[in-house]
Amino acid sequence: MTTATYYHAFTSEDERRPQLNGEIDADICIIGGGLTGVSAALHLAERGFNTVLLEAGRIGDGASGRNGGQICMGYSCGMEAFERAAGMDAAQRLWAMANEAIEDIQVRIARHAIEADYRRGYIHAALNNRQERGLEEMAESWSKTYGFTDLKMLNRAETEAATGSQLYSASLLEQGSGHMNPLAYLYGLARAAQNAGAKLFEESRALAIQKGATVTVETDTGRVKARMLVLAGNAYLDALVPEIRYRVAPVLSAVAATAPLSADQASRILPGEEAVADSNTALNYFRRTVDNRLLFGGLASYSGRPITNAADALRRCMAKVYPELSDVVIDHAWSGKIAITTGRMPDFGRIGSNIYYAQGFSGHGLALTGFAGKIIAEAVAGDAERLDMFARLPNLRFPGGPARTALLALGMAWFKMRDLLGLSK
Repeated sequence: MTTATYYHAFTSEDERRPQLNGEIDADICIIGGGLTGVSAALHLAERGFNTVLLEAGRIGDGASGRNGGQICMGYSCGMEAFERAAGMDAAQRLWAMANEAIEDIQVRIARHAIEADYRRGYIHAALNNRQERGLEEMAESWSKTYGFTDLKMLNRAETEAATGSQLYSASLLEQGSGHMNPLAYLYGLARAAQNAGAKLFEESRALAIQKGATVTVETDTGRVKARMLVLAGNAYLDALVPEIRYRVAPVLSAVAATAPLSADQASRILPGEEAVADSNTALNYFRRTVDNRLLFGGLASYSGRPITNAADALRRCMAKVYPELSDVVIDHAWSGKIAITTGRMPDFGRIGSNIYYAQGFSGHGLALTGFAGKIIAEAVAGDAERLDMFARLPNLRFPGGPARTALLALGMAWFKMRDLLGLSK
């Protein structure tokens, strides 16, 4: 996997962690060095557990170090899905946990002095009347049902002033969501986890798991024996754990970072420094970095095929939003995998009595991944109430088994066409 991202080029991390060699005993073994795994390692080590984390590559090589840096309130499925599936009381608690997930980022940044370029402010942009109505309904739900009032609907002129683009018909501006450098944040959490006593190993891919009262995880060069196991690989676990493999489907997304914009461009493009996402099913999302680059993501691929010529394709998408950037230099372009569930609800739970997992963040992972590590640590320590609330959500296996990718691609083709035509629900 290439690590030629904007974050890796401009985020300092000199430390290389050792590869696992030989056999080691632990209370907890964690597979996956992204935000879920590192957060779990930090919370567990702070609780006094002997914790070992195995990362197949280097910390942040997966989605946690490759995403667009958008911190999103709520959940990808929308709150109405929780209201229907679990009832209003559970939906209220799930909303509170989503807010806590964002607050936790701020707490950890302050506690560990992490330079993550964190900023609040988010614009949900509409391309047609149907999407405008959807944003109005979301704003009403958030304010009247969940008590979040720091939001404002913007008309076309206000949206143009806020984004610097004439593409959108309206938007919703809210101050709960935001953006940051996700890799810098992850590096800061990893250092904090090590300082708390967790042992982090890189280049240590988990190859096999032997279940039992003691769980054994095998790598090429060693093994970990632990009382409990945490699976935090999300879309990168592949076939390692058959029990949860088909509860998610991998989706590729690509991101590009431009060369620094001119002072004039930077004054007009996102002058309030908010992040933006449009309201399409396969959406585009973008933000301006602290060094005045435009970070632009999209090109969701549900087919399983690699995204080719991502820089040129994203430049064309970018030019629809900002025609003046049609010839902009792209300094970095990369792609990575996220995992989605059938209903876009996060999938947290257990396998047996001593294996915990969290996956399927469905595009809302930057805050929820770290929170998943927190509530897994709570469950390991004996308080599983919040983890069990997620585990009861009706996440189903994707139909078709190995054919799920082809079926998903076919279904998404319809949703993309609906977005293109501006069809009603």
